[in-house]
Amino acid sequence: MRRILLILAFFIVLTGIRAQETVLITKDEVLTKVLEGNNALKISEQEVLAAKGDYMQSNAVLLPNISISHTGIATTNPLMAFGSKLNQEILTQADFDPLSLNDPKQIEDFATRIEVQQPLLNFDGLYQRKAAKAKWNATQMQAERKQDYIQLMVDKAYMQLQLSYKTVEVLEKAKEAALENKRLADNSFKQGYLQKSDVLAVQVRVTEIDNQLQYALSNIKNASNQLSVLMNDQSYIILKPADSLTVLTQDVDFDVLPENRKDILAMSSASEAYQQMYRSDKMSFLPRLNAFGTYELHDDGVFQADAEGYLFGAELKWDIFAGSKRFGKAKKSRAEFEKSKLELNQYKAESQVELNRAIRMLQDAKNNLELTALALAQSGESLRIRTNRFEQGLEKTTDLLMAETQYAQKRLEYYATIFQHNYALAYVQFLTKE
Repeated sequence: MRRILLILAFFIVLTGIRAQETVLITKDEVLTKVLEGNNALKISEQEVLAAKGDYMQSNAVLLPNISISHTGIATTNPLMAFGSKLNQEILTQADFDPLSLNDPKQIEDFATRIEVQQPLLNFDGLYQRKAAKAKWNATQMQAERKQDYIQLMVDKAYMQLQLSYKTVEVLEKAKEAALENKRLADNSFKQGYLQKSDVLAVQVRVTEIDNQLQYALSNIKNASNQLSVLMNDQSYIILKPADSLTVLTQDVDFDVLPENRKDILAMSSASEAYQQMYRSDKMSFLPRLNAFGTYELHDDGVFQADAEGYLFGAELKWDIFAGSKRFGKAKKSRAEFEKSKLELNQYKAESQVELNRAIRMLQDAKNNLELTALALAQSGESLRIRTNRFEQGLEKTTDLLMAETQYAQKRLEYYATIFQHNYALAYVQFLTKE
């Protein structure tokens, strides 16, 4: 009964997968769709734009600040009324009468004001601008490195899809062999050459393969979904790689961490940003020189301009003491700068160790690939010999099942080793990419 249920479950899964649309796709097509729609890359783009926005805000250190306003008032305040008449250029001799000065009638004044503020010498602001530029550069390089990492994830997911299809291929061939062995066992049992226990052992083997095949088909769906997530494809269709899983070959002649790797350059730029902020905090002890000017239009009617006047000048401002706030801020920014340098050195050391580990992993995968290929050839020859002997009635059923199981396992191990080798190669290329 249990065997029947397993077979039914297998056919349900198999029918469900085949009912879904299966799309043939190449790795280049996957990469194109990932670069166009991946959410992580879009997030990185927005982070770059945000950093660029911070840098553009620092233009205020160089460019003028210009504002325009139009104000209307009505007043009987003696001082405001007298000043409004002056601004409107309508003051007469009668307005100097003490009664008019002390108790004026209501007067309306509508003023248009154009104000300009121009920084001249703001040393701390200049270094803040340099810090914003360094942060922008760091964010851009982080985004480029993120793209390299996403490409590595695409390579891995695509190879996992290839491995899943190879696993199904191996298990389907193993099932064909198991069914053929079952047919031979049934014939031998009918002829009295085998016992019932031998036939049951063959049937158990067929059931085991069906169970493994069910998991392998599920892995195809899992790998397809992973690629769909990377491509930001909400349809979650079943994908099939256009090419098969084969051994990739490329010489790796370098084992030294490249100094121009994007993530290292990003951390260097981030450290530079901290350095510029430290310099900015030190420059805040110096005075600031700013120019300013205003141009005003006054009248007793809205948007009229019967009277005008201007004012311009410059201000040299020096904050001598701000309650030790600037001393503490400068000390903090220096500590952050020193911390960033230490973090950069630590990151380089850890990255070099990771590169060394990846190169060793690649070499181990190469060695393992040779061993698994040899083991696969030997197990295949052993299965061929035992199958011929079993057909002639010279081999035990258990020995044949063991040889058939071992051959299937060695094929699976061989393709898994190819995956490990190819991923190790891709990972080394990722770690050494500038």
